[in-house]
Amino acid sequence: MQYIPCVAFAAAAAGCSTYAPVAQNTPKLRVPEQFATAADTGSMAALPWQRFFTDSSLRALIDTALHNNPDLLSAVQHMQEAQANVLQSRAALLPVVNATVSAGLDHYGKYTMNGVGNDDTNLSQNVKGKRKIPDPTPDLFVGLRSSWEADLWGKLQQRKKAAVARYLATGMGRHLLVTELVAAVASLYYQLVALDREQAIVQENITLQANALELVKVQKLGGRATELAVQQFNAQLLNTQAIAYEKKQQAIALENELNNLLGRFALPVLRSKDFAGMGDSAAAGIPAALLQRRPDIQQAAFELEASKADVQAARAAFFPSLVLSPYTGFNAFRASVLFNGASLAYGVLGSVTAPILNRRELKANFSVADARQQVAFQQYRKTAVQAYNEVLTQLEQIRNAGEIARLKQQELEQLTNGVATAKDLYMAGYANYLEVITTQKNLLDASLESIEVQRRKTVATINLYKALGGGWDWP
Repeated sequence: MQYIPCVAFAAAAAGCSTYAPVAQNTPKLRVPEQFATAADTGSMAALPWQRFFTDSSLRALIDTALHNNPDLLSAVQHMQEAQANVLQSRAALLPVVNATVSAGLDHYGKYTMNGVGNDDTNLSQNVKGKRKIPDPTPDLFVGLRSSWEADLWGKLQQRKKAAVARYLATGMGRHLLVTELVAAVASLYYQLVALDREQAIVQENITLQANALELVKVQKLGGRATELAVQQFNAQLLNTQAIAYEKKQQAIALENELNNLLGRFALPVLRSKDFAGMGDSAAAGIPAALLQRRPDIQQAAFELEASKADVQAARAAFFPSLVLSPYTGFNAFRASVLFNGASLAYGVLGSVTAPILNRRELKANFSVADARQQVAFQQYRKTAVQAYNEVLTQLEQIRNAGEIARLKQQELEQLTNGVATAKDLYMAGYANYLEVITTQKNLLDASLESIEVQRRKTVATINLYKALGGGWDWP
């Protein structure tokens, strides 16, 4: 028995001297002071989506998506799962208390310490009646047993810290889904608006081309046009009618894609007739605000904090652990006296354990945690760099789309005048039918391209709002 304290002390000393490695240092992330193409201090992302989007039909669609989208509803369940992990990590810091009812039966050999001790005890004059030890000997216990690990080195606290950080990361993941969902609904909405306007232009051209076809037919009867001219005008009309059906199918596909985001079966999508109903400000703010505003950056930051806590917990596992195991209850070897006051027993057992033979496993766990911390930092850095570049891309897209729209408007004016001039010259015999067809086709193409440019600028504004971290202010 005298060797037991020595062994315990040696184990604790060995644990204290166990090699506990030091984690690699993660460098700090530095971002530019301002965006290359903007020097705004305020950011459009500060506006909640209810104020950024003023179109009532669009806001109704976004609200429906936020309440019905399956991916967003699944994200809520992932948050509940992460919250349960937090509760589990907190519970590890508290004692475990179990109500225990146990019964056992032992027969000790005559040449064992317990066998000899029981015989000597029964021969004592002080042991009489129910206090005599029966053979075989029952062991009955009804009471409470507890176990508690003292968090001497912060291992359990670090595990709790990691669980909390991952729960917060899950919350930011939900915010990221909200941001992406709001932007996706708005982008599809304005794509539908663009298609409506394109279909209207196509229908206008179908009417104009049908009138031109009838005019050429009349001219043919009068000998002023050929059958070839009639065929060319008719072919142009058929081509434009085919384009109308293509635009119609594109609108149907986009409506169904939008209905998927809304989590509902196919229903008509009510929408406005123009690109208004959205904030036109392109204020980007400062890059440092992205680190606090973008949900994906915040998510990566919390994952980095969790990985750091994992490293500290893995390091703390190298040191000895102290576990206390108290108990209290009724303990007896006869059922008839089990609940007698004299059968009340209590005690506590303390144990110190230190790793000796499993050091390689602990080192491996530490190396894994440390490597994951470095990966988490690189992911954080990658997300921040990507966010900065996304903002720059959308700022340039808005600026360039504005210039393209201005030039396209001038082109439309020239082509509109050109179509009228070509008709007049054709009627006067100074232009052939191919020139009329060509100018009409060029006008149709330019009109559709002009709408496409407006759509790209609108979507770029939406993407800038998302890239800056706007749109997730939702309960």
